[in-house]
Amino acid sequence: MNWKKILNYTLTLGVTLLLLWVSFKGVKWSDFIEGLKSCDIRWILASMVVSILPTVFRGLRWRLQMLPINNKINRLECYDTYAFSYLVNMLLPRAGEFVRCGILAKKGKISFESSVGTMVAERSIDLLSLIILCLAMVLFSRFGGFLVDQMWLPLVNSLSYNIIWILAIIVIIGVALLIYLWKNFSRLCEKYSFWRKVKSLWDGMVEGFVTIFKMKHKWAFLIYTILIWLSYWLMSYFTILAFPEAKGMDMMDALFLMIVGSFGWAIPVQGGFGAYHFLVSMTLVPIYGIEQSKGLIFATISHESQIVTMVLCGLLSMVSLYFQLRSVKKSKEETKEVK
Repeated sequence: MNWKKILNYTLTLGVTLLLLWVSFKGVKWSDFIEGLKSCDIRWILASMVVSILPTVFRGLRWRLQMLPINNKINRLECYDTYAFSYLVNMLLPRAGEFVRCGILAKKGKISFESSVGTMVAERSIDLLSLIILCLAMVLFSRFGGFLVDQMWLPLVNSLSYNIIWILAIIVIIGVALLIYLWKNFSRLCEKYSFWRKVKSLWDGMVEGFVTIFKMKHKWAFLIYTILIWLSYWLMSYFTILAFPEAKGMDMMDALFLMIVGSFGWAIPVQGGFGAYHFLVSMTLVPIYGIEQSKGLIFATISHESQIVTMVLCGLLSMVSLYFQLRSVKKSKEETKEVK
């Protein structure tokens, strides 16, 4: 690791620890432990079992994107690389996304650049899905007022209209400049090896990204996407059932908390630690009148149950990938001997 990676890791770890400190500041640990003991372990275990499903569906969905490039990519390796990527993300935020792309490239199934393109397309779909869920929540549920008043308006009010317009103009000019440079100087720069590498990376990413439009099984892709979010929703509901203070909450409450928790997972810190606890516990206070310490219990059983499952599945997939990569290496050596 170079100094930049070490600095990045130190900063993200510092943010994680800061958010954990802010979240748990003033909490009486004896009350916290008693609160954890009062939760129904059966529903927590049910949530942990369901938490395996999103990884399975994500692996299957990712495979559909790569089939137009290589139809020999199998389901097991897609699941294993996905499960292992979550394990890596707990150490280095977002690094797992590139690790799973690198593993498939090392196995010779797809180029790293194309794999990254499919990953970018996949994450774009996830972001779009989350935006649609947020809009639906704002328009059709009782939580719309909270989302607008507590999250959106403070963000908008913190920025002046002049700054917003300046940022928009900068983005438009920047995009236009990049397009102009790409079209007019691409041929002139072909003689430079660095430019050829950049162009190769870009072309590979574009190839991976457009696979989402070339898929034969677009409906299957959509179904897997829906199943992923339904699994998260069910996990959230099971956590509510395990939490004594959540009596009276229904499936809509579970959906709302799932959306809030998704933003916690999206923040680039190790395994969502701190960010998830802070956002979820702070949401439970104004909406449901639940004490912060009680809200932290809910956030903890929700987050840590998923972390335990991710670690177990990630370790099993790591072992599986080890044997898969060893088999690939052995096959390559045998091919060289034959030649």
